[in-house]
Amino acid sequence: MLSFDEFKQNITRRHFFGQGANAIGYAALASLLGNQTPAFGATDEQAKKNLTHFAPKAKHVIYLHMVGGPPQIDMFDYKPAMNEWYDKDLPESVRMGQRLTTMTSGQKRFPIAPSKYKFEKHGECGMDVCELLPWKAKMVDDMCFVRSMQTEAINHEPAITFIQTGNQNTGRPCLGAWASYGLGSLNDNLPTFVVLVAKPTNTEQVQAISARLWQSGYLPGEHSGVSFRTAGDPILYINNPPGVPAEVRRKTLDGLKALNEINYQAVGDPETHTRIQNYELAFRMQASVPDLTDLSQEPESTFELYGDAAKKPGTFANTTLLARRMVERGVRFVQIFHNNWDTHSNVAGRLPDQCRDVDQPCYGLVQDLKRKGLLDETLVIWGGEFGRTIYSQGGLSKTNYGRDHHPRCFTMWLAGGGIKPGTIYGETDDFSYNIVRDPVHIRDFHATILQLMGFDHERFSYRFQGLDQRLTGVLHAEVIPELLA
Repeated sequence: MLSFDEFKQNITRRHFFGQGANAIGYAALASLLGNQTPAFGATDEQAKKNLTHFAPKAKHVIYLHMVGGPPQIDMFDYKPAMNEWYDKDLPESVRMGQRLTTMTSGQKRFPIAPSKYKFEKHGECGMDVCELLPWKAKMVDDMCFVRSMQTEAINHEPAITFIQTGNQNTGRPCLGAWASYGLGSLNDNLPTFVVLVAKPTNTEQVQAISARLWQSGYLPGEHSGVSFRTAGDPILYINNPPGVPAEVRRKTLDGLKALNEINYQAVGDPETHTRIQNYELAFRMQASVPDLTDLSQEPESTFELYGDAAKKPGTFANTTLLARRMVERGVRFVQIFHNNWDTHSNVAGRLPDQCRDVDQPCYGLVQDLKRKGLLDETLVIWGGEFGRTIYSQGGLSKTNYGRDHHPRCFTMWLAGGGIKPGTIYGETDDFSYNIVRDPVHIRDFHATILQLMGFDHERFSYRFQGLDQRLTGVLHAEVIPELLA
């Protein structure tokens, strides 16, 4: 037998059984929904609404991920009692034999480093905010702070994979892919899920960021995030080569589509259709993306809101402004990564730069969404993959110190999209080391986000390798009602 014939026989056998499983599933779905059952691969909003379990409050999500783990103690989790503990050893009764990273496992001492920054209470909710975040301090009553986030992952790779995909192992769909799969597209000329990687002002210690963080995993490939570059053309080859008119490009794509359809009929690989869809979307984006990224249309008042850095491609301010423009045009999920939060040392030298990068742009984004009537249906998420320790890594002085990874507690904040504004949820001990009230595991966080998007996390699944796979996995997870408006 020829090798291709053997390959075809094997793959079509797998494809047949896959199709059979899908057919059974869709038959069951049809019996539940009657004539409301959407066609496979439907991207029409009305069809996708039929797949939600209840009306979504968040029709869009803008997820601002601070890569490296922001120090909650120096930003949102004020611990004045620690001033009396300066350079004293962290009590074993607090640490309780916690697993350490290789960065501090060899330290003979774990000296406590109180935050060197001043805090004040702001807003009607009385949230403590660091002096490095004056813009966020103005809008605490628009925000919901979760100070009791927790995870099991203590190193970056498993931790960032966990909070993005619900599992420390790679290969699962990320939150944005699940949103794309469940909610579908609102604009056929733009991707449903877009990723932007902002460049920090300070690049002292950046973490690796790879495309696996916005992959679709076992979901169809069309639900992967589309990465926009922050300098030059947003997408490589978005423009036709010199001398190639749109008519020639269209004819070329029609030919490729015909060849791919022949390949699909021969082999039966559903990813072939994903390839066809990607080519077609790329063609449509040639008209939509230049308009999207043309900030000359924005009035000067917009840049006053986000800060002058918004005019500079690649900055965090620029990416947040682009995120608002994307949401305005129907993009479902925008993920922004901002690097260099891994403050093992030199908190005094790096944290001011990090906060300056994100503070006004975050304020501008929330207020901009509000003034355009988009905040109620757009969920904004801010946070890292874990927190930082109260004890110092390396040298300690009154004016500088470092902090190691800390999974037991960290702070995230949310705004809009059905979140209860002016909320402060959860509490940690005096050392910002252990949670003493209302813990929120990453699985609970994901369950709550899915709830806002209109999905019951226990019923929102995808059949893969014989299992109904879920973002929240098989362990216990629950929605946190106190976070919901």
